[in-house]
Amino acid sequence: MASSLSPISQKPNFIITTKPTTLQIFTSNKTSVKFTRIPMKSARISATTAEKQKRRFPGEAKGFVEEMRFVAMKLHTKEQAKEGEKKIEEPQERHLGTWEPSVDGYLRFLVDSKLVYDTLEGIIKDAAFPSYAEFSNTGLERSESLAKDLQWFREQGYSIPEPSSPGITYAEYLKELSEKDPQAFICHFYNIYFAHTAGGRMIGRKVAEKLLNNKELEFYRWDGDLSQLLQNVREKLNKVAESWSREEKNHCLEETEKSFKHSGDILRLILS
Repeated sequence: MASSLSPISQKPNFIITTKPTTLQIFTSNKTSVKFTRIPMKSARISATTAEKQKRRFPGEAKGFVEEMRFVAMKLHTKEQAKEGEKKIEEPQERHLGTWEPSVDGYLRFLVDSKLVYDTLEGIIKDAAFPSYAEFSNTGLERSESLAKDLQWFREQGYSIPEPSSPGITYAEYLKELSEKDPQAFICHFYNIYFAHTAGGRMIGRKVAEKLLNNKELEFYRWDGDLSQLLQNVREKLNKVAESWSREEKNHCLEETEKSFKHSGDILRLILS
């Protein structure tokens, strides 16, 4: 009988060679079997990629506006918002009860604020990008209201100053962004208008109490239901952001800190 076959009891002689995707086993009778394998490192990478794809950004499930709100809240102090993480560093970041505003400082704040709103509303009107047109005539516009307030101060005998460095710098920056970086510009648009309807109103009430015999300026009054106006703009913002990539959304969120810095420089004028 030919002895070309190895006895069953004989153990195969294994020679193993490995490559990134193949394991080859040779037996003593020169036959071989190949197994395709997934390297452990690749498996780990694939799992990590899948996990990242599933991971949501804070607020993402509710829409991009909620993502912007989440980032903005963390840049507040604990005194300003319960989600705040920023340490108090500037006078305007302290509790409103400790503020000592002056009429002259408040007028500088109003004048510089008007320049910023004039700029924002002009950019929206001219619409360098089609998406800007979504935010025309939202009811949140403040330029005309500020014009009325400054006229009231003139009638009381106050001299209205010219715009100062904080307002001029911010207005120029907004113009530059609006022409080449729509995602960053939308970040400023959101933070300027929405912050004014929240913390801005609180500041207005405190200043009116200390300086204006509780007079409510037009700057802090809106035609119609403010909550509905805000909701309408939220929906428009979410709609525009739907066409953005994740990278473009992140770029928008990263601009939040610059928005806070410029607005803070203008707000500081109240205490000057």
